[in-house]
Amino acid sequence: MNTNSLQKKFLALRSNKVFELFVVAVILFSAVVIGVKTYDIPPALLTFVSWLDVGITVIFLFEIIIRFMGEEHKRNFFKSGWNLFDTIIVIASLVPVEESEMALIGRLLRIFRVLRMVSMIPELRMLLNSLLKALPQLGYVMLLMFIIFYIYAAIGATLFADINEVLWGDISIALLTLFRVMTFEDWTDVMYETMAVYPLSWTFYLSFIFLTVFSFLNMVVGVVVSVIEQEHKKEDAEAHAGEPTIQDLQTEIRELKQLIQQQARNTNS
Repeated sequence: MNTNSLQKKFLALRSNKVFELFVVAVILFSAVVIGVKTYDIPPALLTFVSWLDVGITVIFLFEIIIRFMGEEHKRNFFKSGWNLFDTIIVIASLVPVEESEMALIGRLLRIFRVLRMVSMIPELRMLLNSLLKALPQLGYVMLLMFIIFYIYAAIGATLFADINEVLWGDISIALLTLFRVMTFEDWTDVMYETMAVYPLSWTFYLSFIFLTVFSFLNMVVGVVVSVIEQEHKKEDAEAHAGEPTIQDLQTEIRELKQLIQQQARNTNS
């Protein structure tokens, strides 16, 4: 069997839906195994779970090898960030660190194997890529939100520090308190405490909530949704690349109609 034929067999296996579903199932099972290890379980069961973890690592190793062998140009395999991420996680899982000082790092690396679910499912990859592409725009929104936070924290620390130093003692603590207000974690308790001294302090909290929760967070959602729509349009354009568009068909119909009319005039003349 020549190399080209072997490569095609590995490519067919890698592209097989059953194979992809099997790998996804193994990733999910790996997440369950990681969760089981966090419980206080008998030593015998812990040993069994450890052997399961080894088996999962071996399956992941063979899956990476199959994907690599199925690549027509082997150098291009590691040009993909997802392939590189999967390879690093699998190789790191092979390092025997359970009985060494690196045991904690080894366990943490095994936890990251769950992230391989993102690399296996195209829809998740698209969502993550969209989020990464939205980060520059989100950065400006977050910067503006931080400015609002800082202004309100300075006002809160100035006005309310004497009321409750634990919540408003300095600007850093005030920032944490405002984050609590923004997430609606018992924020009314904070408001009523200051209203006992400053009856109109409710305007401070309501204006802050309207600016952060109802305005800026919606802006964040809008930016992410806009980028996701752009990514969808880009994928559709790539998927239909080379196919005639409606405009192309209309142009061809007009040209064909003009050609028929020209031939008809030539026949009549």
